[in-house]
Amino acid sequence: MYDVIIIGAGPAGIPASLYTQRAKIKTLILYSDISSLEKTNKIENYYGFKEGINGKDLYLAGIQQAKSLETKIEKEEVLKIEKINDKFNIITNKSQYQTYTVILATGSKKNKPKIKGIDELEGKGISYCAICDGFFYRNKNVVVLGSGQYAISETNDLINIVKSVTILTNGEVPPEIRADNVEINTKKIKEINGNEKVDNIEFIDGTKIKTDGVFIAHGIAGSLEFAKKIGAFEKNGTILVNEKMETNIEGLYACGDCTGGLLQISKAIYEGTVAGMQVIKYCKKRNNL
Repeated sequence: MYDVIIIGAGPAGIPASLYTQRAKIKTLILYSDISSLEKTNKIENYYGFKEGINGKDLYLAGIQQAKSLETKIEKEEVLKIEKINDKFNIITNKSQYQTYTVILATGSKKNKPKIKGIDELEGKGISYCAICDGFFYRNKNVVVLGSGQYAISETNDLINIVKSVTILTNGEVPPEIRADNVEINTKKIKEINGNEKVDNIEFIDGTKIKTDGVFIAHGIAGSLEFAKKIGAFEKNGTILVNEKMETNIEGLYACGDCTGGLLQISKAIYEGTVAGMQVIKYCKKRNNL
């Protein structure tokens, strides 16, 4: 059992851990995806580096700094976060963890594939959350768009609700999943068709399949997806937080690019610091320390 689990090992998650770990708050960092910082060739507008610094070097230095404090860090893909009473249950591709608080710090991921029809039909049969919207597709035929562990997780949430699920990998290697009402289609998608609502999926080879709904589970889930699934408020693709980096869900914090605003390293570090310090206060109050 952890006091805090931080999801993300970038310039928001690591600073949060530096404070919680030093305060002897039992901390775990989970991360899996390549950080946008890691892809940056050179950063020249960051304090203290007159010649600039390579993004990957800064990213790895942050992780090593956390490790130097003996912070536990695991490279695992987070698939689901559940709120059970006053605790959170976090399911990864390798294990499960329990914690009293969670800090979402995975940046601002863009998991929407570039397929014609998605933008036009959002809210009209296209969803990004099986737990949130699966109820509306009871005994109907739906598709899940994705090819990784996240797509499997969404499919598993739908299996016992809908009539059938077809996983569309859009040309990617299909995942391994066995269920009577699940099929896998690896064809490349041309577009999603419909007027008032989703009607069918059209493939590059000209064939089509009818569907009542499309669940987008492309790539790896990010902070926004996790927040929405447990009822945290969001607006225009960002998680809503107060000045303490608290969401409307008790014990759930968010920081960095996922909260919108200025998408800069300095802003992420500040918000991570605030989140870490607030978690310390929350945990000490909870434990009557």
